[in-house]
Amino acid sequence: MELTENIMEKMVKQCRKPTGIFGRLMARGMNYGHKVAGWGLNHVSVNKDHTILDVGCGGGKTVNTLAKMAAEGKVYGIDYSEDSVAVASKVNKKFIDSGRVEIFHASVESLPFPDNFFDLVTAVETYYFWPSLIDNLIELRRVLKEGGSVVLINEVYRHEMFEKRNTKWARLGDFTYHLPEEFRKFLGDAGYSSITVDVLEDKNWIVACGVKE
Repeated sequence: MELTENIMEKMVKQCRKPTGIFGRLMARGMNYGHKVAGWGLNHVSVNKDHTILDVGCGGGKTVNTLAKMAAEGKVYGIDYSEDSVAVASKVNKKFIDSGRVEIFHASVESLPFPDNFFDLVTAVETYYFWPSLIDNLIELRRVLKEGGSVVLINEVYRHEMFEKRNTKWARLGDFTYHLPEEFRKFLGDAGYSSITVDVLEDKNWIVACGVKE
């Protein structure tokens, strides 16, 4: 049991910041494991000419999906793991070569983009690893255009049916997760309007959207 828990702890910590050979394998695995991304993206409009940022892009699958959706726009990905950036860059090489995608080593704390730059910001399975949630959401709001949206997509939210499993994951990964109404509150506290929250209860999935007005 202890060995199994040690392995789980290493895996969860690699989700936070993939590092080394195992980290790169984990980043690639994210591209197959995050089924929640497609469901979550169905809750926002992606125009073909949108400029989009994916925060914590991991293995780069969501960037790739968004680049196909915004076929006449541009998609940027950031991750604070250099190994994730390397994997995501390989996965998106075709789009990078054509100028449709750029991927940077950067943190959500201080984004390397000007004000009012993006139509949409996405974050799949990353928000609970951010160092200062409200401050970081405010930083995302800075780079959004007026009328632009942020969407947080997650496989975990606080619900009694999954509490035993989720509490263990949170302890191993040293992160905090939230109730649906808490998503509304922290997005509101960061200055977003027209906030919507939807859940897929049987899977413990959640998507929360806010608009910069």
